[in-house]
Amino acid sequence: MIVIDSSAIIAIAANEPMARDREKVLATEKVVLISAGTFAEVLIVSARRKLVQDVSDLLNSVITKTIDVTPFRAQRAAAAYSRWGKGFHPASLNFGDCFAYATAQEFDCPLLFIGDDFARTDIKPAIAA
Repeated sequence: MIVIDSSAIIAIAANEPMARDREKVLATEKVVLISAGTFAEVLIVSARRKLVQDVSDLLNSVITKTIDVTPFRAQRAAAAYSRWGKGFHPASLNFGDCFAYATAQEFDCPLLFIGDDFARTDIKPAIAA
C-alpha cells in the first residue's frame, strides 16, 4: 500500500523524465491511496497543463481508494504545513503536499512523489533517494 502525490501523477501524465520509475512502482502496488485534497490539486494542475484526459485515465487505472478530508485529517494536514510548509521548513511543502503527507503518515505507508520537498521530511518514500 502506498499514497500517491500530485507530483507523481502529473509527471506520469506528462511523460516527464522521472515518470518511468514511478510507473514501475504503481504496477507492483495493489493498493494506491490518494487524499481528496491531493485529488483536487491534481484536477487543478491538470487543467492548467492541459492534461485532463491523461490524468483522468491514470487516476481511474491506479487509484484504489480516495481518502476523504475530514476535520481530523484537515487538522493533520495543517499540522504538517506548520512543521514542513513554505516559510516554516526547507522542505517547503505546499498546501496540496500536506494532504499527501498527512495521508501517508496516517496510514503508515510510503509516499510516491517526485522532487526533493518530501525527501526533506520524515515521510517514508516509495522510491529510495
